[in-house]
Amino acid sequence: MNTTNHLKAALIQADLVWENPTANKKRFEEKINNLTEDIDLIVLPEMFTTGFTMNASTVAETMDGETIQWLQNLAQKKAVAITGSIIIYENNNFYNRLLFVHPSGRIYTYDKKHTFTLAGEHEVFSSGTERIIVDYKGWKICPLICYDLRFPVWARNTENYDLLLYVASWPKPRIEAWDSLLKARAIENMSYTIGVNRVGADANNYEYTGNTICYDTLGNCLAKNNQGTEEILIVELDKKIQIKTRNRFRFLDDRDKFILQ
Repeated sequence: MNTTNHLKAALIQADLVWENPTANKKRFEEKINNLTEDIDLIVLPEMFTTGFTMNASTVAETMDGETIQWLQNLAQKKAVAITGSIIIYENNNFYNRLLFVHPSGRIYTYDKKHTFTLAGEHEVFSSGTERIIVDYKGWKICPLICYDLRFPVWARNTENYDLLLYVASWPKPRIEAWDSLLKARAIENMSYTIGVNRVGADANNYEYTGNTICYDTLGNCLAKNNQGTEEILIVELDKKIQIKTRNRFRFLDDRDKFILQ
């Protein structure tokens, strides 16, 4: 795989049609096809085909289902990696599963570790047990999902990853926490940090204002939309700048050593 010091990402902040994978995929495909820049990575929100629903049995798919094939075909056609989470049924369990699809069609998967108990997600979905690091174009990417953001130990940069990535359905009443925690994760892990959130309202009358954002290694905001509107934010990340910053401020050298049980 080709490596690059620059990674250009398209962060798609969008409204979602409740429990309608066909309509959502059509809308996202239109947005992706309208991109005019050369993009390396496209990031979609959490449960981007359905919205954040607990009706898993009615909308779940399998790993050989239509959305997987759609993602692979689109990634290959556009020569771009695409990531976001959907509901997967596997081994008699439901998972809120992030899919990272390479342009080759190869898929990395991450199952949400911290299921959102406030919404009863833990009663429907099984928790993941392993964090993954995706190697893409020479970038080490740590992809996580929404509620995982509240648990800094799970995100701790023990592998010297280059990009921490969250896909989310994070509602308006707690959006200040979203902003603050993303900035904290960027600073404490000395890593580019991206959070992609949806907008609009769902069938449970929860409102989402987006606040899709990208922070750099020191917590400086590189791009943000907090207007509650649909938008595709384009961000270009520079690994050389991040390495230079890490070498100047060697805070990661003083990390606590620990093992998760």
